[in-house]
Amino acid sequence: MVISRWYSWTQSHWPKAVLLAGLLGMGGVAIAQEANFDPLSLSANSTTATADGTTTGLYALSNIASRDHRGHVCMGFADTPPDHIMTLEDSFSRLTVQVNSGGNDTALLIQGPDNSTIRCGQDISRRNPDAKVEDIDWAAGTYRVWVGSHHQGQRYNYSLRVAP
Repeated sequence: MVISRWYSWTQSHWPKAVLLAGLLGMGGVAIAQEANFDPLSLSANSTTATADGTTTGLYALSNIASRDHRGHVCMGFADTPPDHIMTLEDSFSRLTVQVNSGGNDTALLIQGPDNSTIRCGQDISRRNPDAKVEDIDWAAGTYRVWVGSHHQGQRYNYSLRVAP
């Protein structure tokens, strides 16, 4: 009977029920994963979006995905939570996400809004060790972005630039 009343009450007072359940230890409240640094937002009317951060280089990006949707290997080390949340307000036929750390050896992993489309970038040619992803068919939505270093434990300040 108590459970029946609880269920009935939660149907009409669900925000209070979630808070109360969390306070009483009867269930957890899902908290959206926060990013380490500023978010990025881009719309069809925007020309670029930028944000700054620092690589931590401890968590292997291959733990998120060993290869991206194009078959590129995902290498490097970043922090466990994403460094940035990128919101595309519109779909883009082409987009470039570029790390600028002053020429340090960086890595990049971008997880799409469907959580299964992964894009990875690093420069294996060593001409410009800063990571870059250039790709087509970017759906509108929220992306999680990790910026890392090629070798574990390296810390670099960087600027991240997103442009069509």
